[in-house]
Amino acid sequence: MSRTLSLIIFLVMAAFFGCFFAFPIWTAVRTAFETPDHQFTFDFVFEVFQNQLYREGLLNSFLIAIWTTLGCLLVSLPLAFLFVRFDFPGKTILNSLVLTPMVLPPFVGAIGIKAMLGQMGALNSLLVHFGLMNPDHPIDWFAEGQMFGIVIMEVLHLYPILYLNVAATLANLDPALEEAAATLGCPPWKRLWRVTLPLVMPGIFAGGTIVFIWAFTELGVPLVFDFERVTAVQIFRSLNDLSENPFPYALVVVMLTFSTLIYLLSKTLFGRASGTGGGRATMARETIRLPLVLGLGCTAFFSLVTFLAVIPHLGVVLLSFSTDWYGSILPHSFTLDHYQAALGHELTLSSISNSLKYSGLALVIALFLGIGVAYVNVRTRIWGRQVLDMMAMLPLAVPGIVIAFGYLAMTRPGQPFDWLILGDDPLLILVIAYAVRRLPYVVRSASAGFQQVSPALEEAAQNLGATPERALWRITLPLVAPNLVAGGLLAFAFAMLEVSDSMILAQQASHFPITKAIYSLILSLGNGPQLASALGVWAMIFLTVTIAGASLLLGKKLGALFR
Repeated sequence: MSRTLSLIIFLVMAAFFGCFFAFPIWTAVRTAFETPDHQFTFDFVFEVFQNQLYREGLLNSFLIAIWTTLGCLLVSLPLAFLFVRFDFPGKTILNSLVLTPMVLPPFVGAIGIKAMLGQMGALNSLLVHFGLMNPDHPIDWFAEGQMFGIVIMEVLHLYPILYLNVAATLANLDPALEEAAATLGCPPWKRLWRVTLPLVMPGIFAGGTIVFIWAFTELGVPLVFDFERVTAVQIFRSLNDLSENPFPYALVVVMLTFSTLIYLLSKTLFGRASGTGGGRATMARETIRLPLVLGLGCTAFFSLVTFLAVIPHLGVVLLSFSTDWYGSILPHSFTLDHYQAALGHELTLSSISNSLKYSGLALVIALFLGIGVAYVNVRTRIWGRQVLDMMAMLPLAVPGIVIAFGYLAMTRPGQPFDWLILGDDPLLILVIAYAVRRLPYVVRSASAGFQQVSPALEEAAQNLGATPERALWRITLPLVAPNLVAGGLLAFAFAMLEVSDSMILAQQASHFPITKAIYSLILSLGNGPQLASALGVWAMIFLTVTIAGASLLLGKKLGALFR
């Protein structure tokens, strides 16, 4: 591709990120430091730390994030070590099943977990049935606030992100380093602690940072558990009072500051480490074939983790088929009426149509931007290309609720981008929001594809008379198509089930995407939770097919999408 065209692509990408990533965040930040008469002040931000309610929200958010990250670490590290180092029965299929939690938004799974672990849920009913619990005094498993339930839901949903990163780092680790330590007399446990773990710390921090920020800024699960004292929910509850209340913006600034500091700390400490001890492995690692008993033990451990992870999914499925599920181990009776009602319900039909429309248009933008960013970063030497790549990946580190709030701020009447709201229709702003939030998946997939395709192929085509643009279109893009399809599938699927942007930017029922419709149905009386569960089952099926397809196309590189 000619240098002039590459420069044009760079400038277009930079302008887009400036307008729809940097500017909305700046608008929200500026509002937090501006008095009604447009004077600069720190008072609103200081008030966040002085107000007991806001301090409690921040503390609870940190506690949820810390416990979630530790929980994911305890689950993911053993799984990754067992998968990479050993052969055991059912290894391949169990590795695929470990990704099961990713096929359901956690706040939808919260409906199922409440049906299973509520005071009159399935677990208590089972214990009462076997005489292990007094039916007049059932245990409230979510007593003393719902933080326990929130942490459990977050761990069950997010541990695959950490697992993918650690497993990928372990797979690339040069076994010669550990063998050298063993030759010098280092015992296995000391070798694990002194050699292996330090080398896989980049993978741990890459996945752990995403998990921490995700849990710290989670909105949907606390809403379903009615846990109001977290920062994300406090921001969400203030949407109706934005014009005269600067404190929601101050909360956004505080949340953004902490998230950015955590992300930068991770990148500073481990951003340049390869996790392979100074390069790719010099020799292939041979997995150890375990004896039958130990192999079955590994199989049982993988199976137990998978079973615990799918409990929310089972709850959602059972609730979607139930006519009445209260005080019993299983629903009293089953029906397909909720699926029929969901297909005929005005809110669900419009939400599916809206989500398909928003996500489809967002995918087109994400592919265009992602291919451009990846090409400029991998194939050119333009100054600032690394900054462009970093900007494209930052949506993984910047909380979704922060970006959504920035879009809300920059589209208020009188703001430069108020034209993005077409009357009351948030179509344009939701499409842009979805594209920006899911762009990292396309960028990483496209970058991997460009790195695998030798530039010599394009040069050969140009030597035969093809223009640089034609060589890119006819030679390179077809070769990286599997990577683009995989990244596009993930971008489309996760955009369909985006929570923060959907909850904040879609305010009228006629414009609700699927996730906002599910939340609305959860709060409604009658069969609302059952209808929400039916939509959740559809979402599970959709994401299962998508992630399976992306896994087949990307293989072990799937974990790189969450770095």
